[in-house]
Amino acid sequence: MAEPSLSRLLLEASRALGAEMVADLGERGFPDARPGHTAVFLHIDRRSGTRLTDLARRSRMSKQGMMLLVDDLENRGYVRRVPDPEDARAKVVRLTARGRRYAAEARRVVIAVETRARRELGERRYEALRGALDELIGNGVEGPTR
Repeated sequence: MAEPSLSRLLLEASRALGAEMVADLGERGFPDARPGHTAVFLHIDRRSGTRLTDLARRSRMSKQGMMLLVDDLENRGYVRRVPDPEDARAKVVRLTARGRRYAAEARRVVIAVETRARRELGERRYEALRGALDELIGNGVEGPTR
């Protein structure tokens, strides 16, 4: 059997880490957590909120994809859209109280998952992996550029 491609390994690693985060968030009181939610929670300005276009850019998603994600989170009660105080024609996505709790737990879960990965791989291999992935992304290989 042929070795799996780099794309397949990266996809499987992403799925495994996402499933671990979802399970951890479920245990922390957020049973409706989904891996994709982190695109909002890790990129939103917690105090002032963030325009949808900025969320999309920060998370390297399309505006349409981010709009669907924000719609889902709004229906779940984690975010709300409010008029942008700097431009009444635009909207800002803001966390609700429930969303702020979710975001705080999501940050804790990300730290826990990364800590586990660092422990399992060892410091040198963990940093080498991060560096290699950052280099691939920074050079535009197999994904959007920065």
